Formats: sequence, C-alpha cells, structure tokens
Amino acid sequence: MRQMRGDCLMLAACALRADNVAPFFSPYMWKVLPVTQKPDQCLGEWIDREALAEAMIPLIGQLYRNNNVVTSIYGRGLINRSVISILKAHRFARHRMAGDEELSVHDSYTILKTMSELSLGAASVDLGKMVSKFKTDGNGRALEQFVRDELESVAGKQSVNHGQGTDVVLYGFGRIGRLLARILIEKTGAGDGLRLRAIVVRKGADNDLVKRASLLRRDSVHGPFDGTITIDEENSTLTANGNLIQMIYSNDPASVDYTQYGIKDALLVDNTGRWRDAEGLAQHLKCPGIDRVVLTAPGKGALKNIVHGINHGEITADDKIVSAASCTTNAIVPVLKAVNDQYGIINGHVETVHSYTNDQNLIDNFHKGSRRGRSAALNMVITETGAATAAAKALPVLKGKLTGNAIRVPTPNVSMAILNLNLEKATSREEINEYLRQMAMHSDLQKQIDFVQSQEVVSTDFVGSRHAGVVDAEATICNDNRVVLYVWYDNEFGYSCQVVRVMEDMAGVNPPAFPR
Repeated sequence: MRQMRGDCLMLAACALRADNVAPFFSPYMWKVLPVTQKPDQCLGEWIDREALAEAMIPLIGQLYRNNNVVTSIYGRGLINRSVISILKAHRFARHRMAGDEELSVHDSYTILKTMSELSLGAASVDLGKMVSKFKTDGNGRALEQFVRDELESVAGKQSVNHGQGTDVVLYGFGRIGRLLARILIEKTGAGDGLRLRAIVVRKGADNDLVKRASLLRRDSVHGPFDGTITIDEENSTLTANGNLIQMIYSNDPASVDYTQYGIKDALLVDNTGRWRDAEGLAQHLKCPGIDRVVLTAPGKGALKNIVHGINHGEITADDKIVSAASCTTNAIVPVLKAVNDQYGIINGHVETVHSYTNDQNLIDNFHKGSRRGRSAALNMVITETGAATAAAKALPVLKGKLTGNAIRVPTPNVSMAILNLNLEKATSREEINEYLRQMAMHSDLQKQIDFVQSQEVVSTDFVGSRHAGVVDAEATICNDNRVVLYVWYDNEFGYSCQVVRVMEDMAGVNPPAFPR
C-alpha cells in the first residue's frame, strides 16, 4: 500500500486553495488523487505547495526577528530555510503523524498567519505537533481559534527591549567552539537570548584572525557557514550575520578583563578541556565580566555533569560551574532513561563506534594514551570511554549497572553507541521500537531522542542532527528480556546543540514550548 503512495498521492495534506497567498494558484482542490492522475496535474499541485511555502518564509522570519519565536516541524527548524527544505520538513512529518499522513502546508501557513497577528512573546512552536494536537483536541474549533487559545499565555507579550540578552564568551575555538559559534549566531534573533560577544584563543600566527575566520566560514564536515563574515584586523573583531565578536588573545584564563570590551555578567564556555575540575575552571570566574562557566567535557570531582533533558532541572542559581558531560554520555543517557522507565535495566554494556578525534595522530607517532599513537586514518583503535560510568552521574539509577568501551574508526564525524541491555521486563522488537518512536515524538525527551526506520541509512545521513542520539529501529535486536539498541549521534553538532540547551537554562533564556 505504501509503495503505491508516491509524492503526488500524498497531496491530501494541503486542504484548501489559498488565493490570498499567491496569485498563481491552480484551481485544483486538494484530495487523494487516483493513480491515473496526469503529469500536468501533479506538477500544478506541486507549484501550489511551493507558493504556500514561499509565503511561509517571511512569516517565519518576522516571528523570529521581531518576537523571538522559533518555529519547527517535529524538531526540524524552519528559520532561514529554503522552499524545498520547508516542503521536505512537511513530507518528513508523515513519520510522526498518525496514519502516515503528510503535514498540510495549508495548515502550517494558517498557524503562522494567526501567530503573526498575536504580538507573541518569546516561544518555541512546533507546527507539526500543533496540527496533531488540533486534530485530537480541537473540539470543533477552527484552526485559527485553536492557535489563539493554545498560545494565549504568550500572546500580547512581545518584547520592546530587544538586544538585552546574555553575553557569551567562547574560551577555545576548536571543533566544538566553532559549532557553538554557528549555533549561537543562528539563534541570535532579536538579541534577547544568548549573544556571542567574544572568543578567547592563544595567538597562533600574525594572520591568526583571518585563519580563524576561514575555519568558521568553511568546514570539511559541516559545510559552509550560513551567512556572511567580515574581518576587522585592526580591532580584532569578526562580524558574523550582524554579531560583532571580539577576538581576545590570552594564555592565562584568569588574566582577561572582559568589561573593557563591554562584556558583563557573561556565560563563559570552556571548550579547551584543559581544566575539568572546579578549581581549574574557577580561574575564569576571577575575570571581571564573567558570571558563570560551562565545560564542554566530562567534569571531574563534585562538578555537576548535566545532560539536557535528563537532569538540567538540577541547575540552580548557586551553580557557577557545570559540565555538559560528553557527546557519548549525551547520546546514550536519554535512551537509557526511556528504556529504564518502561522496562527497567538490570545491567548492560555500552560499546561506542566513534569517529576519530583531534587528539589522535594522523600517522603513527608517540602518544601518551594506549593505542592512540597509531594512525587514526588507517586503523580501528580500541580505546576507553568513561561514558558508561559518567551516565550514572546524570542518571544515578544506572550506577554500577553498565560497562563500556570504545572503538575509534577512520571517519571524521558521526558515531554510534551500541546498547546491549538486560531488562527486568520482557519485550519484543516491535514493542520497544514503537515505544521509542513515541518517546521521540511526544515525550519530554523529544529534543534528545530521534528515531529512524530505514534499511538504507548510514553515518553521513546523521551529519548535522540536532538530537543527542537517533535510534536506528531497523537494527534493533530483541530476545525476551535482552535487547540491543543502535544509537547514531553527531558527536560534534548534536552534542553542541545539547551544550547550547544547557547554556540557555544557565542563562534563564529557554523560551516556553508549544503545544503544551
């Protein structure tokens, strides 16, 4: 049945003609079309959908810039996206909606148009989930009225004092630092949230600023920077999509006076990994202008290791330093929590198949770590991972239940965690897959867990994933109470998104999400 549904047969998604959107809409009414439909008819309907998507783009942009409203479709962001990207997001929604139904572009447009009339305050709105909730809880209301009722708590609360966000300093500008910069710049909006103000590095060359800008502008894994970057070498600044960013050169974390650059009460993100305990990271707090610190590596000692979605509620106003744990810990803990909540975990083993990282050697050479001196580009390298142990810091119920190891492989990005678990309750492959699919769609872990069901996906398909981990349903193995789960994760970008979520909580700028 599914094979008979081509793209053209899914056009029931657009329910009505929208003459007020574009002048060249065809007279076709949206309905499930017979297999015998004509090519011109199929193309005409596609053109109609393109026109609606084009009409959505200015509404999405205005809501973002003027209201700090972030829109998405089942987690896929819509800001600064093309017509085709928007239509692909609507098509993607069929994996999340009841009956394998494609999301109606007309419904999405109606929601956006209504939102644009409400003078909204900051919010995160998922159009796909709004439509799903409307279909189950609409109670006879028109879609426009449903939207007004759903967003009532932020209606009329548009901020007039834009640009009053939290200053952010990136200490270190390597793989994670540059991706954090991209995400922060992308999320600037009207400037009421996190604002990247400075980057601190050790000067590497006379043309250091030019080279740093080039690395931000071009990336071999993640592609080109989405925007414009200009350089002012005289003042050591970069301007990226309107964000004026001061480049500060320093070898000592305790010696910078950030207030001389107009930076105050800033959140500093240490990406170097050089200091991982409270004593070392506290050096940043000695600097004028710095208020709190986030570490992008597993913290040592009594530092709180935060996996957003799991224990971010433990962050208090008294926490001046927290760790965002590791990429692997962020990938596995949400899935482990979901499984433990439903089935109970007796014990298990976590094996990570991890892309090589910058601390390995390109060719054989001395390395203080075991095996890591061998060429990363030529070998699979068995090494250790603390993720299994670190998982218990974020989710104490797992303490003593997991072992772990890692294999570094010759790929530059995207890794996989294999969770081999013994459960308290027996289940089936179909049941646990459906449970995890529902968790990815409708639970509090929907930003952390994604779900894919395809026999053709490979690692590069997950480059740029904004989730902490993606469950590969086709790979799931289940035998009574023993289950093996395969979880993909972009160990660079997905992790960076988790770090930003922790930062937003630290700064108190995490907007309410809708639908409730």
